Amino acid sequence: MKTIAILGSTGSIGTQTLEVVRENQDIRVAALAAGNNIALLEQQIREFAPKTAAVWTEEKAKELRERVKDLPVKIVSGMDGLLEISVLEETDILVTAIVGMIGIRPTIAAIRAGKDIALANKETLVTAGHIIMPLAKEHHVSILPVDSEHSAIFQSLQGNEKNSIKKILLTASGGPFRGRKREELANIQVEDALKHPNWEMGRKITIDSSTMINKGLEVIEAKWLFDVDFDQIQVVVQPQSVIHSMVEYEDGAVIAQLGTPDMKLPIQYALYYPKRRNLPGDRLDFWKLTELTFEQPDLETFYGLRLAYEAGRAGGTMPTVFNAANERAVSLFLDRKIKYLEIPEIIHYCMDAHKRKEAPTVEEILSAEAETYEQIESRWS
Repeated sequence: MKTIAILGSTGSIGTQTLEVVRENQDIRVAALAAGNNIALLEQQIREFAPKTAAVWTEEKAKELRERVKDLPVKIVSGMDGLLEISVLEETDILVTAIVGMIGIRPTIAAIRAGKDIALANKETLVTAGHIIMPLAKEHHVSILPVDSEHSAIFQSLQGNEKNSIKKILLTASGGPFRGRKREELANIQVEDALKHPNWEMGRKITIDSSTMINKGLEVIEAKWLFDVDFDQIQVVVQPQSVIHSMVEYEDGAVIAQLGTPDMKLPIQYALYYPKRRNLPGDRLDFWKLTELTFEQPDLETFYGLRLAYEAGRAGGTMPTVFNAANERAVSLFLDRKIKYLEIPEIIHYCMDAHKRKEAPTVEEILSAEAETYEQIESRWS
C-alpha cells in the first residue's frame, strides 16, 4: 500500500490521479490541496478520506471546514498549508500537479523530507532545476515525471541508463494551428486556441500547446530531468500524438514510447514505478493505424519555442522570466485583454529587459517572477 499526497487535486492531472487511485484500490490518499474549487474538493475529501486538505485562502478554508465539519479532516491554508501537506510523515510520494511557481517551495520541502516526487509542475524545474535536481540526488529522492513526453523519455531510458544519450527527440502534436503562418493567427480568439486536436487539458496548458510555448517549457524541463545539453534536445512534430517521445543513443538506436493519448498512463507509471499495472482504456491498433507523420517545428510562426531555447541557454533567472511572462500573458489573453500574437511578444519584451542573475536562490527566482509581473502590469494591463 502506497500513500500519496496531491497538490492540485481538482485540476486535470489531480482528478486523473484520483481516477488511477479509484481504479487500483491500493493507494491511500493522505492529503489533498486545491485552489478555489471547494465543491469538488469536498467531494474528493468525502470519497478518499484524506487526513489533511489545503486551500489557498483562509476564507475558502473556513468555508471548507464548515462543509466537512462532520469528517475527521484537518483543513489548512496558504503556503504554510502546502508545506505541511508536503512533509506528512506517512506520505511516500508527493504528486505536484499544482500550476505555477507556487510549487517550488513545497517540492523542496518534500525532497528534504525524503518524499519521492511525481512531477507534473513544469515551473519547478524550468525555474529552479539547478536547485531541485542536486537536492533530490543529495536526499536520494526520485523525480518521477508525469508529463506524457517526459514520462516517455523516462520509460525509453529504462535498462539503458549506463549508455550515452545522443539525442532526446521531444515530440509535439503541433496544436490546433499546426501548418498555419503568423499572419493567419492575427485574429485568433480564445475559443479557437482552446480546441486542442488530441488532448483534454486545463485552459492554461491548452493555450501553451497552441503557441508551442508548452513545448519550450518541456525542453527546459528535459535538460534538468535527463542531464543533457540543449543541443541534444530536438523537438519533432508528431501530429497523431502516438509517439510520445524518443531517445536516440550513441549507436544510432532510437527507443520510443507509443500509446494512445491518455494522461493516466504516465500518472500510473509514476505512482507504481518500476512496476506496470493494467490500465483500462483504448489500446493502439496497428492494423488501423494508417500512418505516423513527422514535421519540423515552424520557429518563425511559433517563435515562443525559439525563445524557450534562448532562455534555457541563458540560464540563471532568464527561464523564470520566460515562464512568468508567458503565465501572465496567457492570463491576459484568456481574459481577452491582449491579442493571441501578443503572447510571445510580451515574453520577448520581458526577456530583453531583464538583467539576468546566475544560479539564483529561491528568493531571487520569486523576485524575478514578481518583477516580470510588475513590468507586464505597467504596460499591458
